[in-house]
Amino acid sequence: MADVLIALGGNVGDVRATFQKAIANICGMTQAALLARSSDYTTPPWGEMHQAPFINACIEIETSLDPHALLFTLHKIEKKFGRDRARETRWGPRTLDLDLIAYDDVKLDKPELTLPHPRTFERAFVLVPLAEIVPDRIIAGRRVSDALAQLSTEGIQRLPDLD
Repeated sequence: MADVLIALGGNVGDVRATFQKAIANICGMTQAALLARSSDYTTPPWGEMHQAPFINACIEIETSLDPHALLFTLHKIEKKFGRDRARETRWGPRTLDLDLIAYDDVKLDKPELTLPHPRTFERAFVLVPLAEIVPDRIIAGRRVSDALAQLSTEGIQRLPDLD
């Protein structure tokens, strides 16, 4: 079994409801156990600035799927919730974005998958929810909480828990 970190994001539709359904799909379709789920955070847009704020969260799961099969499944779930990777604007609005952040300590550098995720340490919108659930996790030689301390968290706000 692998210990996997996945970042969730979106800014179109009822993102928090989408997250709840997507997490259930991730666990069901990958036979994964949900080990931890962060709070939801509202975050400023990244990349393409002229769009609605995003909501971001992270989960930790345990799965026996290999990284490529897991990525394929995550893309299938994104599509189920309305994401069309072929037609979207890079860093633009989306219903659901699922990023595979880390898969155990696996290092991969393939055109279709790089592990750990190459931009993890540039993105406070990933590190804030990640630090909530796995502050001491070492990814690519860096502790999550230490990496977060190097970034500005301006504009990132924790949302109240859903009932």
